[in-house]
Amino acid sequence: MAVSNALRSINFAEEYRSDQGNIVGDFYVPSLKVSESYDRAVGYFTASVLSVIGEGIDEFARRGGLMRVVASPYLLPEDIEEIESGYSLRSVMEKAAVRDLERSVEDPRAARGLGKLGQLVAEGRLDFKLAYVTAENRVGMYHEKIGIFRDGEELVAFKGSANETRSGLVGNFESIEVFCSWDQRDRARALRIGRQFDALWEDRTEKLRVLPFTDAAKKVIERVSQGISELGEPDIFDYGGAPLTVPVQDSAGMLRIPAELKVREYQKKAVGNWFAQSGRGILRMATGTGKTLTALSAGAQAAKMLDKVGEPLLTVVVAPYQHLVDQWAKDIEWFGVSPIRAYESTTSWYGQASHLLDSLALGASRGGVVITTNKTFGDRAFQSILSRYSGRLLLIADEAHNLGAKHVSSKLPESAEFRLGLSATPERWFDDEGTSALTSYFGDVVFEMGIGEAIKAGALCRYTYTPVIVELDDEETELYVEITEKIARIFAAHQGSEQADEDSVLGALLRKRSNLLGHARAKLPALKKEIEKRQEDWYQLLYCAEGKHPLSYADGAPDEPPQIDQALALVGNELQMPAARYTSETKRPERRQVLQRFADRKLQVVASMRCLDEGVDVPAARTAYLLASSTNPRQFIQRRGRVLRQAAGKTMADIVDFIVVPPEGATGMRDTTERGMVARELARVTEFAHLAENEAETLDILRPLRIRYGLLDV
Repeated sequence: MAVSNALRSINFAEEYRSDQGNIVGDFYVPSLKVSESYDRAVGYFTASVLSVIGEGIDEFARRGGLMRVVASPYLLPEDIEEIESGYSLRSVMEKAAVRDLERSVEDPRAARGLGKLGQLVAEGRLDFKLAYVTAENRVGMYHEKIGIFRDGEELVAFKGSANETRSGLVGNFESIEVFCSWDQRDRARALRIGRQFDALWEDRTEKLRVLPFTDAAKKVIERVSQGISELGEPDIFDYGGAPLTVPVQDSAGMLRIPAELKVREYQKKAVGNWFAQSGRGILRMATGTGKTLTALSAGAQAAKMLDKVGEPLLTVVVAPYQHLVDQWAKDIEWFGVSPIRAYESTTSWYGQASHLLDSLALGASRGGVVITTNKTFGDRAFQSILSRYSGRLLLIADEAHNLGAKHVSSKLPESAEFRLGLSATPERWFDDEGTSALTSYFGDVVFEMGIGEAIKAGALCRYTYTPVIVELDDEETELYVEITEKIARIFAAHQGSEQADEDSVLGALLRKRSNLLGHARAKLPALKKEIEKRQEDWYQLLYCAEGKHPLSYADGAPDEPPQIDQALALVGNELQMPAARYTSETKRPERRQVLQRFADRKLQVVASMRCLDEGVDVPAARTAYLLASSTNPRQFIQRRGRVLRQAAGKTMADIVDFIVVPPEGATGMRDTTERGMVARELARVTEFAHLAENEAETLDILRPLRIRYGLLDV
């Protein structure tokens, strides 16, 4: 045990800062060497810190020191969702904390730290507890940082910014203030901090809850500790007066192309073309051709190039939705980096992003990746992070066409030296100004690979295409004529120059007309006939129109269920096929479950609206029913690409497209309106049929329609 009054023998400073000394060598190690107990309450605690303070912790352990740690695990967005969905709070917190410990194994120094933790836990001299904030029915992180060393007679308390992590003590710029119980100026504060920790440990702190964690942690620590001896002795660090420098791993924050990744020749060409344009440009690549892996390969090459001259690279990825951020994160981790996911509550990511910037500025990291959603990217908090950073920056925009909108394009950082836009369809529909803004910022398209090329290259699978012709009913025809006439008047008034922005009258009318075609009532009976033909098949996607039928909003109109509800009733109840929905209202844990059940042949049909349009990987899908007949090229190109992704055992895909036409002899519809409506539908059909295996058969189905409306040349 420690000698009484041993802490008095150390000449403590009032404060320790990264620019004025060595927090580890001057404070932690000497204190641990003479203390009989160490209490620590901190935002994060990882095993890696024990490798940094190894000399002191070894002596502390040898003399039978007792350690109590209260920490708050890092909660991912999916953890928060599970808590809000009613999962056991304790089990979610434990799972998150175990995950943090298991991630420590990836760093050899952290693994050695786990070995020391294992010794302390096995001997009953280390206890863990988890703390979290409870306020207004929400769960928050405990982020206080206090510590107390005791030698039996006296205590030394400290508070400050340092987390109990290796980066917190070494890589970051940190400071702590120290209060000694034998100094009359500090005594009251030192004792108060000691009492605060005791109250925290005993779960007597208002607005905080504290849970035991030692048993759950013990299982992980013991399992990992069994193999620690194979790592050999830990590195010896100089704890003298000079600032401590910990060697940074070669991959610290740098994207690296995985050895097992087979980069296709066209992907190499895309990266080469991008570099030839000084690291700026747009990759126009069909859905399913590997835009994400191509972009990360480009980022890895850029990081490698800059690393040769000693400069770090910050990579920021912007994606439309949260589930795409999560999808990107998995690929980025494969490239050797744990990215920061910036969305939802600012408190869940802002501190991490700030630490990353500091680490890059101090040279403690050679790179880093932050992924965010379009919404969070445009918010003030994220923009402030970007404005603080003055180093080399790569901005990758997934589905880059979304960033052409005025309210987002103005937020794109001019400081980004490297800019890479990804999209199968970078042109914004009816928005030349937005398209121009995109190319002005990212540069021109530097590489292009359409679906036809991708099929020939074997990147996408072949497909058959079945157009199913359905007619509007009388009510729908009347509304279609009304909307079309309003659109024509706007074009006439502006000589065709009016932009279809989200907030414009023209944009609203175009969406309403598209929605009317998507909800055409004749589609559901036609859908039933098509699905009955494939009733024994698995892996079927059903794209429905959004919202409700436009006519259901009219005064006195009967309440008409959304098309997706009617379709699921048809598939699940009438045809007795296991089916589920995948929409923006579906919580992320449920979305993952739906896609997993779909891949495992537990669901035959997944019905969606827009959620499966952009970026979601559903390679198992074999059949797609397109009920939502958008004339926006982006939408139907994305939906076709979604079902063409390669998968084991998949050689062919089947696309069933529902084509809406006016009823023969429709009253009130002029020839030009009828012809224009059919021409717009046929433009999509022609695009789909051109690359289909059954092109000739498809054209035969449509020939009578072309003759009726004089559209043989379309």
